Amino acid sequence: MRFPVTDADTAIALGSGDVPVLATPRLVAWMEAATVAAAASRLDPSSTSVGIEVAMRHRRASAVGALVEVEVTEVAEQDRGLAFAVVAREVAVGAGDADGGDGADLSAGPVGPVIATARVVRAVVDRAAFLARL
Repeated sequence: MRFPVTDADTAIALGSGDVPVLATPRLVAWMEAATVAAAASRLDPSSTSVGIEVAMRHRRASAVGALVEVEVTEVAEQDRGLAFAVVAREVAVGAGDADGGDGADLSAGPVGPVIATARVVRAVVDRAAFLARL
């Protein structure tokens, strides 16, 4: 999955810092989104997955305007869920218009330096039973 870093994604906007760079909480959310997509093909229609653990190392700052690619590199079944290895990298922003109009070519490449790595664990649950417990 690829995400452009906007002002709404910064540490200032999310209250996690006072500099205009990609906020760690936004990066965690993007990594979780990638694991949701990766888990989808492994679930039956009555099941869903819920995040239960994230261990992430944010290694490098990304400025507004950067393009970040988040990729699940490994999936392992465990006890009652799935464990994912995830990596985020900056991508060279192209001059094309593959995104539909804001100028960031989301099909651009090549993939650049690693900005974060994570281990994300998602429990697989019965959707109806999970919601009934709330």
